[in-house]
Amino acid sequence: MRTILTLITSLALSLTAQAQFEIQDSHSTASFRGIHSIGDGIAWASGTEGTILRTTDDGKTWQRCTTPPKADKLDFRGIQAFDQNTAIVMSSGKGDLSRLYKTTDGCKTWKLVFTNPDATGFFDSLRRVTSKQLYLLGDPVSGKFSMFLSQDSGDTWFIADDPGLEADKGDGAFAASNSSLLSQGAFLFFGTGGAISPHVYFTYLKCETPTSSACAMAWMKSDVPIASGSPASGVFSLAARMTTDLSGKSRTAIVAVGGAYDKPEISSATAAFSKDGGKTWNVATTTPAGYRSSVAFISSVGVWITTGPNGTDISRDDGKNWTALKPGPNDAPDADKNWNALSLPFVVGPKGRIGKLRPDALKP
Repeated sequence: MRTILTLITSLALSLTAQAQFEIQDSHSTASFRGIHSIGDGIAWASGTEGTILRTTDDGKTWQRCTTPPKADKLDFRGIQAFDQNTAIVMSSGKGDLSRLYKTTDGCKTWKLVFTNPDATGFFDSLRRVTSKQLYLLGDPVSGKFSMFLSQDSGDTWFIADDPGLEADKGDGAFAASNSSLLSQGAFLFFGTGGAISPHVYFTYLKCETPTSSACAMAWMKSDVPIASGSPASGVFSLAARMTTDLSGKSRTAIVAVGGAYDKPEISSATAAFSKDGGKTWNVATTTPAGYRSSVAFISSVGVWITTGPNGTDISRDDGKNWTALKPGPNDAPDADKNWNALSLPFVVGPKGRIGKLRPDALKP
């Protein structure tokens, strides 16, 4: 009997792990969906009512930035930083409520660098790809997803009218965590949702002939087995890592998370994974315990982490199985819940919530 009880206890412990989140004081009540940690203790966060925060001491203190001009009512869903002084923040909203502002003086002042040119457009995700190159994803306009590109660190923008961005009727992207658009190596990916079927779009080189050196970037899309059927369901976030097989060939492993935003307690089909760079997908065998809005890969420990309004989960097998990450003895009781976006070690959520994952939290 003692042996059986020991086995049962061991099994129960294996189904959860301790979260070890430290809740930080943001001195704000804004709802945060933008977070970008760039290392060396520097991170930027963004949220509702034109709110932008910055830390340069690894989260010990968060500085409230100057609100950009005419932005006190904007919802800043995404932010991308270059260093402790330079960042670009993205607001989301219909038409000209979708804007980009840039600071180069540690957020003392901001300059409006781009406004959505389409009256029906909506910015979803901003991604810095290189030291000077950024991409910006927006909802479909005239039947095509909007993609914009900057090659001068965000000072000027133009339309990246690549082939293959056509959208199915009712398809759209999500601005829930600024992570529906992903860059991995030389390739871009973005996730969608809607009333019909979620997709992941991915880039490839379209050459004039099989042996031609004249190649242009184009897009393809694949179906993803994540919850669908409503405008509030689909792929909300993507993360990726490079893998190498036994023959030495490199492959891109991708994890997609989401579900139904308006039904966060439903755990069916909330995560999927791809082993071939997004071409084919499998639904997770053991899924996260509800809708998830953000996912990230932690290369130092080989762990994927995803979070949302009702919990946080981790995977150690490239997204096939997920385990709930529960608060530890030194955590707040709700430390695993009420989160919107990840940029590790930081996580942000509604009502001014900012947390930091302790360095040893995910060790086996």
